[in-house]
Amino acid sequence: MKKIILITGATDGIGLETAKMLLAQGHTVLLHGRNIEKLNNVQTMLNEHYPQASTQSYVADLSEMSQVHYLAEQISADHKQIDVLINNAGVFKLENVITPDGLDARFAVNTFAPYLLTKLLLPLLNKNARVVNVSSAAQSSVNLDALIGNKALSDGDAYAQSKLAITMWSRYLGLKLKEVGPLVVSVNPKSLLGSKMVKDAYGLDGGDLKLGADIFYRAALSDEFNNGTGLYFDNDAERFAPPHIDALNETKNQQLVDTLDSVLAQLKLGEL
Repeated sequence: MKKIILITGATDGIGLETAKMLLAQGHTVLLHGRNIEKLNNVQTMLNEHYPQASTQSYVADLSEMSQVHYLAEQISADHKQIDVLINNAGVFKLENVITPDGLDARFAVNTFAPYLLTKLLLPLLNKNARVVNVSSAAQSSVNLDALIGNKALSDGDAYAQSKLAITMWSRYLGLKLKEVGPLVVSVNPKSLLGSKMVKDAYGLDGGDLKLGADIFYRAALSDEFNNGTGLYFDNDAERFAPPHIDALNETKNQQLVDTLDSVLAQLKLGEL
């Protein structure tokens, strides 16, 4: 059965490779990007290479929560249902680390945006739908003051904390929705793949992006993830594995989600 699949950060890296895999199988892929010119060029290229499939494109800067909200509005206007949301967009290093909302942009893109987008799109995600959240092997304890923009962090610290944060809320939401869906899973696609982010952060060419795209494809569609809601898949180990110990702490997960909800409520962006 052909699916409708939304991929954030689909204009390069693992997101683009995942889009290619899905389009090759005839699925409809909703492409998100931040730069409209780049997004249009990617969509044109994909439509030429995969004429049997269909694409739609959506532009939004995920560091701004109002644009995340607008993105959800546009998708909801165009579609009554989506089958898979792959929250792939992420950042490591930015020149301007404070957003117009007063948040740390690393947390805004890597943690807040996917959380808000997922919550806003829940009415389109039925019991059998899936939300695939991009985590990382780099995970460290979340400082809630940093999460809300009140404490400065280095790029590496902000990245590792933001990736644990998405793993934590994935577990929280996945377990909360276990009986009604959608399935929510967090995935480390594999360390040091050859994405632009890895090259910018570490100066490395990195490994084959198709390794990351393959696990996103499987997380989106394969039976091996049927019971994966709330779990963490570590593609370095090539199996479901324990995340950072904080993600197994229900109290800390609740505190994190409460903080996310509080910030979004203050921004008046909690619902469509």
